Amino acid sequence: MTLNELLPVVRKLSVSEKLKLIRILAEELDTNEDISPLEPFKTYDLPTPYNSFGAGEILMQTLKQSE
Repeated sequence: MTLNELLPVVRKLSVSEKLKLIRILAEELDTNEDISPLEPFKTYDLPTPYNSFGAGEILMQTLKQSE
């Protein structure tokens, strides 16, 4: 059965049945070992707005233009 065949049936479920389905699927994903590309105890650099002064300047210009 494909996802396109399954979705109409899932949409007809009650809210409580949909929540049960979500829990079942989440539990199955949790037991699968290869669902996350992240490695335990490894450090990853994530971009944040901190020290992004160029972005702040663009936001200030946009605010001034909107006033």
